[in-house]
Amino acid sequence: MRVLVTGGAGYIGSHTVVQLVAAGHDVVVVDSFANSKPTVVPRLEALIGGPLEVHAFDLTDRDKTESLFAERQFDAVIHFAGLKAVGESVEVPLEYYQNNLDSTFALVRAMQRHGCFRLVFSSSATVYGDNAPVPYQEDYEPLSAASPYGRSKVMIEQVLRDVASAGGQWRIAVLRYFNPVGAHPSGTIGEDPQGTPNNLMPFIAQVAVGAREELYVFGDDYPTPDGTAQRDYIHVEDLAAGHVAALHRIAHQEPGLRAWNLGTGHGTSVLEMIRAFEHASGRTVPYTVVGRRAGDLAAYWADATRAHEELGWSATRTVDDMCADTWRWQSSNPEGYPD
Repeated sequence: MRVLVTGGAGYIGSHTVVQLVAAGHDVVVVDSFANSKPTVVPRLEALIGGPLEVHAFDLTDRDKTESLFAERQFDAVIHFAGLKAVGESVEVPLEYYQNNLDSTFALVRAMQRHGCFRLVFSSSATVYGDNAPVPYQEDYEPLSAASPYGRSKVMIEQVLRDVASAGGQWRIAVLRYFNPVGAHPSGTIGEDPQGTPNNLMPFIAQVAVGAREELYVFGDDYPTPDGTAQRDYIHVEDLAAGHVAALHRIAHQEPGLRAWNLGTGHGTSVLEMIRAFEHASGRTVPYTVVGRRAGDLAAYWADATRAHEELGWSATRTVDDMCADTWRWQSSNPEGYPD
């Protein structure tokens, strides 16, 4: 298939591009480079063994989005593009709602006009909110979220559900994933957060490489075995494989929308992750325990049974794999991608 990958230069998008090409698909990328850098492109081309067609613009530009679909015929779209920092979304909620919703509206309208009805949407476990029982299951209702970022995902899921119900031709996969970490085993592409990392793993990696002095652990009095919060960490390579599996599924499934969790099905605590990273890197990761962060949950993880049964997909990489690949990327690229 010819697949358009929106946000294809970003962290998860770039790893998915490599696996899509390896699976025999013809890939085109559109990315505004708001959360990524153009210097990832030659690295992707080296990994896929050839040129990569990249269009640099924001999907909220409806004219450019429409023109791309008018010029190129796509069989499917994988939609990663969007703003994604939970904390930032609380500070500038309007920007998050406007960007994430408008980009999706422009994309889906262009797809519909040009007869492209297969879509894989990058959603998030944040849509389950604060009250869903653990492990999270796809049929849980009502979906909610504690941040504008998460609520934008809930809104988009509902929009896509309504579009699929009204259309009759749409085949939509919604992938709710948990905590992506790790990097390509080559160490040439990985996570390169802009500014202060919002997530645990890149912060640990930057401390280990000497870019930051210490890690703050937000709370050690949770009702978990070691008192620190537990999360379902999934290797980005497993996550990318999940997108390829979902793409193959919607190529043949009946019209409609289906959601799948992509996670390992178990939680890893902050302290467990620190110890695993120290083992993988041979470096000490100094940390200080501070007060809990508002809105953080004690523990959650996925029930990934549906993805295993319906997509033939399971996470295969361990926490040790995640840490080893992250360290290979960070130690080879201590400042991330060059500007």
